Amino acid sequence: MNKAKFTYEKSGVNIALADKFVKFISKNSSKNKLNKNIGGFGSISNIPNDIKNPQIVASTDGVGTKIEIANILNKYDTIGIDLVAMCVNDLIVQGAKPILFLDYISINKIDLPKMKSLLKGIIKGCKIADCELVGGETAEMPGTYEVGKFDIAGFSVGIVDRKKILSKSRVKKNNLIIAIPSNGLHSNGYSLVRNLLKKKKINIKKNKFLKKELIEPTKIYVPEIIKLLKKNYLNGCANITGGGLIDNIERIIPDKLSAKIDLKKIRVSKIFKWLKNNNISEKEMIKTFNCGVGFCLIVKPENFGKIEKYFSKKFKPYIIGKIISYNKKSKIDGKIIWK
Repeated sequence: MNKAKFTYEKSGVNIALADKFVKFISKNSSKNKLNKNIGGFGSISNIPNDIKNPQIVASTDGVGTKIEIANILNKYDTIGIDLVAMCVNDLIVQGAKPILFLDYISINKIDLPKMKSLLKGIIKGCKIADCELVGGETAEMPGTYEVGKFDIAGFSVGIVDRKKILSKSRVKKNNLIIAIPSNGLHSNGYSLVRNLLKKKKINIKKNKFLKKELIEPTKIYVPEIIKLLKKNYLNGCANITGGGLIDNIERIIPDKLSAKIDLKKIRVSKIFKWLKNNNISEKEMIKTFNCGVGFCLIVKPENFGKIEKYFSKKFKPYIIGKIISYNKKSKIDGKIIWK
């Protein structure tokens, strides 16, 4: 009898290990209220019945090259939080409450300890966002990824009442622009950061400050924003991700209005001061990083005092500008104080 020369496992794909990982996911998601079919062909979820005119809002994202920082530090229990944050923070901008989340992991070869650590972060992120991990996919792709390399992507779904969608039409002249502090870099600008580290020959394993800052997980703003939405305190929101502060705020401003932002008021955290002091221009900083502002709210002036109590001291909101009649020259005022 001829022995089989070719097998899937010899090609680099271990189905048995994949099955073990699925069982681990199912076991650790046992408190899932909406879905009991992890490991099946598709997830089946209930639609909340307390919304009169439900609209579905969907978002998908990844964490970019922050993965490479996780690889360098051999730390994978926080980038799962990043993955959830990058998706659900986009949902609440529309006024939607996140209800479910799915992940996609593609890797050279399944490494159970690494994948379990990553999955624990995803579960923690879902818990913070009060949504359910209902499924996903893990793909071994030898030949596509180098040894030890992998990528992750997330997909989330939220729900909002049609009458409560946060659209541009809600944003009015003289509304205030409120900054909510970030947790650091979040998950944007890491290709620039990594290039800087390479050129400066900086070993982050030996740098306590960078070792902590560069792996700090993205702040999930869902708990606070959902409470504010229930109180009808918000006219608009902006998740400050790729493109930085100005570009993301402009996305939610009606055509006949402008956002006048006083850059001097921005409270810059230490990691951004460090980057700026390493020969990155202010223009590049503003368009690449959040510079300390992770999320923005557009509110009526009389509502500003009402929202402060919903945030912890670390993420205390503050005013950085207002909505004005269209005037291209007055969108940005002053310069960021980096000292």
